[in-house]
Amino acid sequence: MINSLKNTLHEKGELYLRIKVHPNSSKNDLSGVMEDETLKINIKAVPEKGKANIELIRFLAREFNIDKSMIRIISGTGERTKLLKIKK
Repeated sequence: MINSLKNTLHEKGELYLRIKVHPNSSKNDLSGVMEDETLKINIKAVPEKGKANIELIRFLAREFNIDKSMIRIISGTGERTKLLKIKK
């Protein structure tokens, strides 16, 4: 799944992702894809004071091999379901 998203990012230069975050998990990982193509991502950080959002951005930056500054949460900063924009 991540590889096809990496290809899309490479081809288009930007990518929008809808993500459902499961904070306070045992590890950071992509746990699946929902029927509406929302990615389910487990994050170790707790959902306090933006810690889970920071960890989510770190995780995605590592997965896509890009700088953290290239990822922006467009909506849902205080919610579990978020819309993110990733630039190349």
